[in-house]
Amino acid sequence: MPSFWENKPVLVTGAGGFIGSHLVERLLKEGARVRAFVRYTSRNDPGMLRQLSTDDLARIEMVGGDLRDPHAILQAVKASEIVFHLGALISIPYSYRHPVEVAETNLIGTLNVLTACKETGVGRLVHTSTSEVYGTARYAPIDENHPLQGQSPYSASKIGADKLAESFACAYNLAVVTVRPFNTYGPRQSARAVIPTIITQALALNTIRLGNLDTTRDFTYVSDTVNGFIRAAEASDVAGQTFNLGSGHEIRIRDLAQKIVQIIGRKVELQVDEQRLRPEGSEVLRLISDNRKALVELGWNPEVSLEVGLQRTIAWVSDNLDWYPVGTYQF
Repeated sequence: MPSFWENKPVLVTGAGGFIGSHLVERLLKEGARVRAFVRYTSRNDPGMLRQLSTDDLARIEMVGGDLRDPHAILQAVKASEIVFHLGALISIPYSYRHPVEVAETNLIGTLNVLTACKETGVGRLVHTSTSEVYGTARYAPIDENHPLQGQSPYSASKIGADKLAESFACAYNLAVVTVRPFNTYGPRQSARAVIPTIITQALALNTIRLGNLDTTRDFTYVSDTVNGFIRAAEASDVAGQTFNLGSGHEIRIRDLAQKIVQIIGRKVELQVDEQRLRPEGSEVLRLISDNRKALVELGWNPEVSLEVGLQRTIAWVSDNLDWYPVGTYQF
C-alpha cells in the first residue's frame, strides 16, 4: 500500500527556515511532492534549504514571494492537498524594533494563507503557533487551555494569527489544525536562538554572554517537532484543534548553559549581557508544556532526550562554526 504522503502535493510556507527546512526534508523522504514558499530575495536565497542534498533540492518546486501578497499566496496554495504554514517573522527582539512589519507579516500573512486555503479547498492546513503566546506560566505544566498573554509584539501577532485560524475553522469549516511548538532546537538553527548562542560561544570564547539566566524553557529536538507536524496533518477528527508540541520538561537557562559547557569540555564563564535582556514586563519567566493532548489524539511523543539532542546539535554547530558570527548579539 502506498504511504499517506506518496505523491501528495504539499505546500510549506517558511520552508527556508530552521524547522521548515527539516519538515521539507522529512516530507521528501515520505514521498510527497513539495512546493516550498520562501521569502524572495534578489540572491534567490533558499535559506536553510541549501543544507539539503542536491537530489532533494532538485525535487522541490521553489516559489519566492512575500506572505503579505495575497496573489502570491493564492498561486502557491493552488493544487495543494495539504499546507503547512510556518512562514513568520519570529524574532522577539526584532518585534520590539519593528512591530508593524512583524504584525503585518504574521497577521496578514496568515490571513492570506487561510483565505487561499478556503478558496482552493485545501484538505488540511497545519498552522504554526508558538509557546510564546502563553507568556509566563500562570500554572504549570501549560495545557492548551492556558490563557494567552501578549507579552511582546511577536507573541501578540501570533495570538492574532491563532485566532484567525480558529475563526476560519468555526466560520468556514476550514480543516485547520494548530500546533504550538515549545522551544525547538537542533542543526541549522540560527544564533538568534539561545542554544546555538551558548554553543558557539562555548566553543570559541572564554565567556558566554546571555540574557536572563533564571528563566526556564521546555526544549524539543527538531526531529520530534517535525514529527508533530506530520502527525497533525495525518490525524483524523482533529480539525479546529490546537496541540502543544513540547517535551514536558523545563530547564533553567543557567543550568542549560552549564550542561552544554560540560558536554563541550571547556572552562567558560557565564555573564549576563544587559542588551540581551527583555523589557521587564515582556520577559517570559517560565514555560513548560503539558503534551498529553498530543499524545492521546495525535499519537505524538518526543523521543530525543535533551542530552542526546544537545550532543547532536553541538556536533553540527562545531562542523559549521564559520557560519555563525560568534559572540555577536543577533536579534
